[in-house]
Parts: sequence; structure tokens; C-alpha cells
Amino acid sequence: MPAAVGSGTLIYAKDLALLASFYRVLLSMSEVHASDELVVLRSYDGRSYDGRSLQCELIVHRIPAHIAETIVVASPPVLREDTAIKPFFSVASFVEAAAHATSMGGGVFGPQYEGPGFRITNAYDPEGNIIQLREPIDGDRIAP
Repeated sequence: MPAAVGSGTLIYAKDLALLASFYRVLLSMSEVHASDELVVLRSYDGRSYDGRSLQCELIVHRIPAHIAETIVVASPPVLREDTAIKPFFSVASFVEAAAHATSMGGGVFGPQYEGPGFRITNAYDPEGNIIQLREPIDGDRIAP
């Protein structure tokens, strides 16, 4: 496995293959490691600050079978809005992200807001986990 990234996000999945594929496609990430228990996804933007490469790592980890058996994922999924954390990720286009998300059992929803150099909106994955997406404004690049 390639060298570890200093920061990232870990998401537990009932359906490891589905969720890993969802995030790989939605966020244009590369799979750098896979096992029966987890998939490690990574993206790079090709820039560096202070001599370091900017990158984002997402680990999708299978929920243990005895716990997964107790979880029901509806279709469409019930959104998990009562969580204390919402990771955010950069995408090139909300339109493309919405098309990818919808085709894989997720979606993009809610209003859009503007931040410094980017717009934000919400999305959800096929298991109902909510994330925030950021889209650059006026050709700006967002570091992942």
C-alpha cells in the first residue's frame, strides 16, 4: 500500500463494494488499496503548499457482519441527518456530481451557498450518509 496520508475520512459501509464505487466515481478518486474489509481511495490535485502534495484520502470500511445484519438500508435511503459530523469534498461540477450520485443510488439536495471561491451543497450516498460538496467558482481550484 502507498504511504499513508496525514488526514482523511473513514466511512463505515454495509455494502462495501457499492459505497466504495460511489465515492470513487463521485469524487474522481483512485483506489490505492482494497481488501475484504476496506477500500482506500485517494485523490491528488497536483499542487503543493509548503512543499507538500495536497491529497485527500477516504477509507470505506465494511461494517462487521453481526452489526450489518441489524441495519436496513431503504431505497431510496433514509438520510442520516442526526450525526455530529459531515465531511466535505470538492467536485468539478454539481451537475456532473448529481448525475453520478443519482445513477448510483445517492443524490444531491438542498440549496446552494457561496463560500470564498466555491459553492457548497449537500449530497447523500446510497446508505444515507450526508456529505457536503464544494464546486469552484469562476475557474478557481479547490484543494482537496
